[in-house]
Amino acid sequence: MTDLPADKGACLTMLRDMDRDRYLACLLAPEDKRGDLAALYAFNAEIARIRDVVREPLPGEVRMQWWRDLLEGNPHGDSVGHPVAAALLNAIATHNLPRKTLIDMIEARIFDLYDDVFENRNALEGYAGETASALIQLSSIVLSPDDAARNAETAGHAGVAQAMAGMLLLMPLHRRRGQVYVPQDVLSAAGLNRESFLEGKDREKVGAAIEIFCAHAQDHLNRARQTSLPKAVVPAFLPVAQVEAVLKAARRAGADVVGNGIQLSLLRRQWLLAKAAYLKRF
Repeated sequence: MTDLPADKGACLTMLRDMDRDRYLACLLAPEDKRGDLAALYAFNAEIARIRDVVREPLPGEVRMQWWRDLLEGNPHGDSVGHPVAAALLNAIATHNLPRKTLIDMIEARIFDLYDDVFENRNALEGYAGETASALIQLSSIVLSPDDAARNAETAGHAGVAQAMAGMLLLMPLHRRRGQVYVPQDVLSAAGLNRESFLEGKDREKVGAAIEIFCAHAQDHLNRARQTSLPKAVVPAFLPVAQVEAVLKAARRAGADVVGNGIQLSLLRRQWLLAKAAYLKRF
């Protein structure tokens, strides 16, 4: 870490505290790629946590606009001294990363500021595609542009599965906020709506909704695994190695996922990432 430029080193330090899994993925990546991967992941962490630091949607949208202006070439004065912003712009220039993809990530994250429900699974997949899948694809470009171009579909499915696993892990937090990331068509199939899911009184129906949700995530994971990954882009997919373990834990927990939550120990998460790095598959 000490050999990285200051801005990129700050990004890696930030990830150690805010996104341990991607921090570990950076450490398992080639040394000359770590700084730029850390910049991408730190940017993702910054926009993902906005809901955590604002009480109302409007201040959150203002923060989102700050990042949008930066990427559109209209930075605010304080952008110069922001280590994540500086590192991100450097990574974009170095690897010719598509700014529109990053702007679309911001646009998708506006959903997090409100308490709406995805209309259906297609809407959920669209959100996941513009956030988690896009991040995998951008990371793949940093690692190997040619391989990234050939693995876009794999990144798409892997990102949806990863995003859905993350939603399962965060369900207790989302419930306290009044947020539901389970799509309306899944809720309806289980005989629920947003309010009854949050109440959690009908454990059988809530458990059924969790099962449908997990099955859909597993399907995307299975599709992502159908293609062998080029060695060069494996680090971009390492966090996906935890998805199956999360899905299994969620299926065992059933309705308890919403109230009590599930977590994988740090030791197990580290082992899963290290195993995926060694085997070159997730």
